[in-house]
Amino acid sequence: MPRLYYKEAQRRAQKEFRACTSRGEYPYLPVLDDFVPRDRLNRGIDLGTQSIPLEFVVGTCTGVRTNAFARNFMPMLGEDSEFATKWKALCQAHIEEGIRDPIKVYEYMNRYYVQEGNKRVSVLKFFGGDTIRASITRILPPRSGAREVELYYELLEFYQLSRVSFVEFSKPGSYLQLQQRLGKGPNELWSEEERRDFSAAYFSFREAYEAHGGRQLRSTVGDAMLAVIQVYGYQALRGKTPSEIFGLVRNVWEEIVLQQEQDPIDVKLTPEEKKPGLLAKVFAVGEKGAMRVAFIHDKTPTESGWTNSHELGRLHVQRVFGDAIRTTAYFNALESDPLAVIRQAIADGNTVIFTTSPRLLPASLRAAVEEPRVTILNCSLNKSHRYIRTYYARMYEAKFIIGAIAGSLAGTDDVGYLCDYPIYGQIAGINAFALGAQMVNPRIKVYLEWSTVGGAEAAIRRLTDRNIRLISSRDLTRKGDRSWTSFGLSLISGEDRVILAAPVWRWGVYYEAMLRRIQDRSFQAEYQESGKALNYYWGMSAGVVALRCTAKVPPSTQKLADLLQNSIRADLCYPFRGKLYAQDGRVLDGDLTPEQIIGMDWLAENIVGSIPEYHELNETAKATVDLVGVEAVVKEKH
Repeated sequence: MPRLYYKEAQRRAQKEFRACTSRGEYPYLPVLDDFVPRDRLNRGIDLGTQSIPLEFVVGTCTGVRTNAFARNFMPMLGEDSEFATKWKALCQAHIEEGIRDPIKVYEYMNRYYVQEGNKRVSVLKFFGGDTIRASITRILPPRSGAREVELYYELLEFYQLSRVSFVEFSKPGSYLQLQQRLGKGPNELWSEEERRDFSAAYFSFREAYEAHGGRQLRSTVGDAMLAVIQVYGYQALRGKTPSEIFGLVRNVWEEIVLQQEQDPIDVKLTPEEKKPGLLAKVFAVGEKGAMRVAFIHDKTPTESGWTNSHELGRLHVQRVFGDAIRTTAYFNALESDPLAVIRQAIADGNTVIFTTSPRLLPASLRAAVEEPRVTILNCSLNKSHRYIRTYYARMYEAKFIIGAIAGSLAGTDDVGYLCDYPIYGQIAGINAFALGAQMVNPRIKVYLEWSTVGGAEAAIRRLTDRNIRLISSRDLTRKGDRSWTSFGLSLISGEDRVILAAPVWRWGVYYEAMLRRIQDRSFQAEYQESGKALNYYWGMSAGVVALRCTAKVPPSTQKLADLLQNSIRADLCYPFRGKLYAQDGRVLDGDLTPEQIIGMDWLAENIVGSIPEYHELNETAKATVDLVGVEAVVKEKH
């Protein structure tokens, strides 16, 4: 019997050899000595003896035996060789009592290279073993900043908490996301039971994923598993068989495929100009009457300026479209189950749903997977989900102009900036304001405070205590709010606050353009053509962002603001152009890409202040940062 097994193993080796050769790949086992210096091997860390995944045993330490095996660890040498005799003897021992003696390996970048025990590995791989006992010496790669090295160090940090090394990701930050999605707190250790549950869920998921064709993708099993967890939650995988998990994998397959993209987000900066035709007019009313559109909010217009601005946008489209559209607003979705609220909106007959808060993103994604015929969009930025689209406004354009106004009026004084959340898009607004102020007043400093760290009024007091009177703060007011406290760019003197200028979120224009694109079918065509996650990031050129100045702004400064606004609308002025200098000494040269602007986690050199740490934020801010926080704050949490 061992003789027949050896023949089959040889056949597998030859097949692998031919496949590697045809692809131009090295057909034998990789050798650790070829890419890790011997002095580094001598400084390895002893990890003791433990079970390791056989699939991660990929090569040998030295080149002595490498040609005896094909790249899949199957034997290449003739059946009459001494090597073959020993392999067959090991095969017989495995059948009768199992291979018990641990092998010796070096671990490098979460892959194992055999120092002693190549034939034991070969036999166990032939029989489809999952793990093998090994005495491990770890070799740490130098921190070079390379993506794969940083991912490896993230794995090591994750391993210290979980003792799990078999799950791998292709994108930085994924281990932190997994820890969070599993309901684990910062630096919280896993119990043995949690480790067993996760291992069972992972290997069941892997079987279902590979049955659906996962081996054809460039992304990892971990990437795919995290994508499914983001939609259904971890509990949907616990204790489930591969056949049960297969259905979940099938439902979110496009989301899984998206994970293999290095740049999974397609940022749309302007709407395509397309006039509605006859099809749009038919679709607008149609046989079933008016198109029904839902707006789902996390708060009410009286308690949230953000919600109030979106509600004004809903009323705008209702007026513009008349009988062709019927809109409904759903408030306080977070007071109950937001997914249940979205499901109710769908049951009410709505076929287009706008969820207006990043905190509604998880429920929006789940509902979109469940109801693929319903169009769901979430107001957030920089999220890579295939089944929903996100939208936001380039408010940094207005902030740049307001910064220029503040700089021109400040004289020798410094100015202040009050921000709410350290999330995608907000850091760009801070930096744009600082650059606008610096453009007209090169020596000016911008003092930065955060309303979600100790409250807005306390933050403003910290600024006024520095004799700062020009402060850019809240962009929106609540319904019925007549206090105008800390709104827009304000001149503050004691208890007196004079509004000078304010950015305008024109959500009505945004929603009107979106709904017209849905009517003329260009919205649907864009989805088919892209193949990526679609993020709409429109600005002044699309008419969704504007600036208003009060009569308190001097005429000459008003002319400057008008000039800048017209130039940005015409794409002649770009706030992030040329050399930019960061607080930490970095120099960024050239026009920043939309992706660089969205993902900013640095502050301009003329800003005094910092991005807050996670523990400093209030609970609402933490909940928002968990979903769309800039990477630096999310990392600090963990």
